[in-house]
Amino acid sequence: MMRVSQAIKQDIVDSSTFKELPPLHKDVVTDFYNTVDYDNDDIVKEVETTIDKVSVKYNVNTDVMYNYIDKEIGLE
Repeated sequence: MMRVSQAIKQDIVDSSTFKELPPLHKDVVTDFYNTVDYDNDDIVKEVETTIDKVSVKYNVNTDVMYNYIDKEIGLE
């Protein structure tokens, strides 16, 4: 039998920055984390390419991800 906690969508990130995002932006960030290839040798290019892909998929500006990353690492 499925528990309620299993039926509720769990956030991939557990941070105050993530929790402050609107639902669409949470979907963008979650998809980014699920899509990025962490084993790629050129991680910077992989991150940038994945940001571009999820931004197009959700029809949002790439600044959504870049601003999220900046806030998450304390640059904003």
